[in-house]
Amino acid sequence: MSYPALRTTLGAVTGAALLALAAACGSAPDTAPPVASLDLTMSRARIALGSPVDMQYRFTVAPDAPTLGATRVFVHFLDVDEELMWTDDHEPPTPVSSWKPGDVIEYERTLFAPVWYPYVGPGRIVVGLYNPEDNARLPLSGVDRGDRSYTAAEIELLPQTENVFLIFKDGWHPAEVASDNPSVEWQWMKKEATIDFRNPRADAVLYFRADNPAGVPAAASQVELRIGETVLATVPVGTEERPIDRIPISAAQLGESEMVELRLVADRTFVPALESGGGSDTRELGARVFNVFLQPK
Repeated sequence: MSYPALRTTLGAVTGAALLALAAACGSAPDTAPPVASLDLTMSRARIALGSPVDMQYRFTVAPDAPTLGATRVFVHFLDVDEELMWTDDHEPPTPVSSWKPGDVIEYERTLFAPVWYPYVGPGRIVVGLYNPEDNARLPLSGVDRGDRSYTAAEIELLPQTENVFLIFKDGWHPAEVASDNPSVEWQWMKKEATIDFRNPRADAVLYFRADNPAGVPAAASQVELRIGETVLATVPVGTEERPIDRIPISAAQLGESEMVELRLVADRTFVPALESGGGSDTRELGARVFNVFLQPK
């Protein structure tokens, strides 16, 4: 998948431009040789809060690059005032420690712009490589902001009202947030849960991501997604992270009603308090749902 119109290449800046940038910032240029260049491609640059965006990374390792060791990719989303909004730091599918000189590393990640950050307007994405043990950053080709973070793309964040509004109706426990990353949010469903939305009266794609980290025999192994009696998809859930499922829905499957009810049905549920070491949590838990998003075509 490629989106050439929105491509930004971090290796396309001349040495003179880098020197000019460094002079403007009042600091000496970073003379360390770059270990790689990055080409970032996005499915779109205008992103409504809560909506998904596909980000395709292409790292080209320098011919004389050293062994990069235990290194990760940091991806920071900044607002117009250069304030950090959220991050998508990650280890690529091919670990950086195994990259060799001349390698071309390509992979794609889909993320959802979080709705909890109260900002709409222009922003940018900066990317780099760092060692999580001491936070030391490695030099890349491109426009260095002065701290070995490199401008990879310009974006515009749009209001959440641009999306199809989903109403989490019955069968849901309250939302929870990861203690170490507020951009990671989920809701546990019970045996069955429903989501209502206004009928877009067009073919659409349903983005869905869920798991079940419990790893106990009674935990759900799959979730059916239904509209009426039609099973749109049966999605496996388990302790392993899965790619986001993209489920096509035709206008005929959405029906003629003004509102549509999407039903989620787990094959099993468990109660943590009844499991060994499960503590005092007496909730009935089906699957842990991270993302549900409807994109009309």
